[in-house]
Amino acid sequence: MKIEKKYAKKDKWILRFTGISPAIINGLRRAIIAETPTMAIDEVEIIKNSSAMYDEILAHRLGLIVLRTDLDSYVEPEKCTCGGVGCAKCTVELTLKAVGPGYVYASQLQSKDPKIKPVYGDTPIVYLEEGQEIELIAYARLGRGKQHAKWSPGHVWYKLLGAGEDLESIRKAEQKGEYEVYLESWGQLKPKEILEQAVIQLLDGLKEFKSMLKTA
Repeated sequence: MKIEKKYAKKDKWILRFTGISPAIINGLRRAIIAETPTMAIDEVEIIKNSSAMYDEILAHRLGLIVLRTDLDSYVEPEKCTCGGVGCAKCTVELTLKAVGPGYVYASQLQSKDPKIKPVYGDTPIVYLEEGQEIELIAYARLGRGKQHAKWSPGHVWYKLLGAGEDLESIRKAEQKGEYEVYLESWGQLKPKEILEQAVIQLLDGLKEFKSMLKTA
């Protein structure tokens, strides 16, 4: 198998794979979307909210804010020694306090860990009229796209090169195994980190499957 980088910018990569099966390339795509862990707000404690926006809608918006992710410093809640209750190993606390009038933006979230912060600070959260205010504590944790789309690290798709519209040419192209993979990161992780994590998750899955076969 051969991998060639065709295009690479900050959050977008195009790779060409040669000599790879469709099962493996699709497995990589699925691992990127569903298995690569990223950080997102998962719980919100609303202390004060006199805006026109319901608490649950406000919490939903906060959950969709893209956060920079540091995989070296945190573990997933279910793997943490605290049992997922929430500690410094698996949870980051972000606070928000704002008074109207005006828009409240993602950049106003104050994180206890400067490495875990909104990627796009100009993302609007809510508009406050004169005299309205919000105060809350948000808790961010690692999760995976298979749990909720807010944890998906980006968008990825691929195309089979050299294939025509007839079945025979598609079969020949699949035997050659040449694909172009398009990967666009949302910003939580760099494209290289996403690919590395996807491969790690695939290998971990195979190890688990091998272990299950031994005990079957």
